[in-house]
Amino acid sequence: MTAQTERTHIDIVGATARERGLQRGEALRATLAGAYAKYAELFRAVGVSGANERDGVARVVAAVEAWRPELIEELEGVAEASGVPFEAVVALNARTEIIALGSHGSSECSTVTAQISGHRLAVQTWDWHIELDPFWHTQTVTGQGLRYAGLTEQGILSKIGVNEAGLALHFNILGHEADGPDGIPMHLLSHVVLTECSSVDEAIALVRSAPIGSSSAFTMLDGARAVSLEITPVGVFEIDEVAGSVQRTNHFQTEEPLAHQKSALYEPDSSERLALVRERLAGGLPESSTELVRLLLSGEGQPPLTCVPDMTLSFGDRWATLATVVTDPDARTIRIFDGMPPEAEHGEWRVLQA
Repeated sequence: MTAQTERTHIDIVGATARERGLQRGEALRATLAGAYAKYAELFRAVGVSGANERDGVARVVAAVEAWRPELIEELEGVAEASGVPFEAVVALNARTEIIALGSHGSSECSTVTAQISGHRLAVQTWDWHIELDPFWHTQTVTGQGLRYAGLTEQGILSKIGVNEAGLALHFNILGHEADGPDGIPMHLLSHVVLTECSSVDEAIALVRSAPIGSSSAFTMLDGARAVSLEITPVGVFEIDEVAGSVQRTNHFQTEEPLAHQKSALYEPDSSERLALVRERLAGGLPESSTELVRLLLSGEGQPPLTCVPDMTLSFGDRWATLATVVTDPDARTIRIFDGMPPEAEHGEWRVLQA
């Protein structure tokens, strides 16, 4: 993987959505076309045709224009400055929704929050396709609304982050039979939450107000509360912390969406990962951020909390932990390690301040 010191970082500062889009497109001009080409290859690998992709993009644009038209202006700016077609930029931001049009299995992300010395922290392993490792970066975003810092992919406005009000957001994909592109893409919703919401309660209210067409979990925390929000086309469901912690993998934990889950996508892997984390927490909460990260270590024969790619498999099946992330909403910081938890123990972390 790319060394931490070589990973791109961008600072986006703009008073308008268009200005921020132009800055993002210019900063990523050298790599954005390559990121889309690799995603287009992934879409085809999971059974999404070019025609289905174009239709999905059109449906996403219609939903976003009706809810937050300034997001379209920002994506248009990204396209203009990067020289990448607008439809490709939308497809990147809607990659979760477009992938949902196909069929694929995966070993995905794990997230845990914990109260440590009176503060809430969270850790996440971001597991994704090893072939997409060159196409992510860290960022700070300043403009209309709250400033935030985080990790995202080329051309995608947001993913994992923390804002200056002390709200942190982590991201796990879920799968429901009703998923499709007729709503706000989850990566754009993350951006809106981080720029508009000062607390978990405000974020929940905003998500409930948004038109939703796909499924993901936003695990969010501030100084007062931690929750994992299951966001689906059939409703939004809250999983509150129990005994000082929330744990999230990639299956539904509430009955209504679980009844229509696309279980083949993430099971039994997801349930096994969750069980391992909860077994470890049964001995007590971690007492430091280092111990928090250790919750997501996994050894040979254990469920893949740490995901090592099997390079004998084909593109679409080579899952890797691309980054390890710790958020501290009280300190307004996000710590990002370019790699897996075992390496993070003694490696160099990038620390960003919102």
